[in-house]
Amino acid sequence: MEHSIEDTDLAGLNRLPRPLYGHAESLSNRVIGYRHIHPWIQVSYAVRGVLEVATEKGRFVALPHRAIWVPAGVPHQVYASRETQIRSLYVDPQAVSRSSDACFVLEVSDLLRELIREFSALPEDYALEGPEGRLAAVLLDRLAAAPATTLSLPWPSEPRVLAICQALQARPGADDALDDWARSLSVSRKTLSRLFVHETGLGYRQWRQRLRLMHSLPLLERGQSVTDVAFDCGYGSVSAYIAAFKAQFGRTPGEFFPMAQGAGKRTSR
Repeated sequence: MEHSIEDTDLAGLNRLPRPLYGHAESLSNRVIGYRHIHPWIQVSYAVRGVLEVATEKGRFVALPHRAIWVPAGVPHQVYASRETQIRSLYVDPQAVSRSSDACFVLEVSDLLRELIREFSALPEDYALEGPEGRLAAVLLDRLAAAPATTLSLPWPSEPRVLAICQALQARPGADDALDDWARSLSVSRKTLSRLFVHETGLGYRQWRQRLRLMHSLPLLERGQSVTDVAFDCGYGSVSAYIAAFKAQFGRTPGEFFPMAQGAGKRTSR
């Protein structure tokens, strides 16, 4: 991811002007380099491109047709590639039935996508009564009912597991096995494996695979070939990468990113 995006017109507000707020043209974006907190819920939808939210507990990724729910009071930072188009909705916590103290990724159905599009075209001071208010109410209901997905990467706090995750994030294609890390940290493999699951909810290989897949998304969006991305992310074959990608995201890389051609210069590793 290349830069962080945040809506600045809300910075001085203590409360939202409407229970649901998010006009497409009223909120200007600028680059920021720090984590921040809102007293309201933020739902960021990726119209196009790849969107990421980082918190102390994880990394959350939204491809097109996905959105990221950020609860009120959670420190976070939003990242996106330069070509990403987003729609951010801001929700009074009292206006929605869904409750969560952690971020998660939502599936955006065709209906929910159209509701977001229509709502974004409303004036900032839309009428709470009548058709505009009813549209906002339906959108809130649909947001509350939208299924959650697993497009997240849990982040540990235990120092040894954190050191491993930071090293893997810096070199997603590295082949370091858990045994290698156990030796370097002077801890048994069994203990380290148990710590990893306790901290992240995933086994070491599962966590590394999810990291690699999430790392591959902005590379594909920039138009790199599926072949090059597969090998850069540590996969021994293109077919293994495509199978893992589809298992995680429900579609192949080419279905999400038509510009990422399968042919590349490298054919083996």
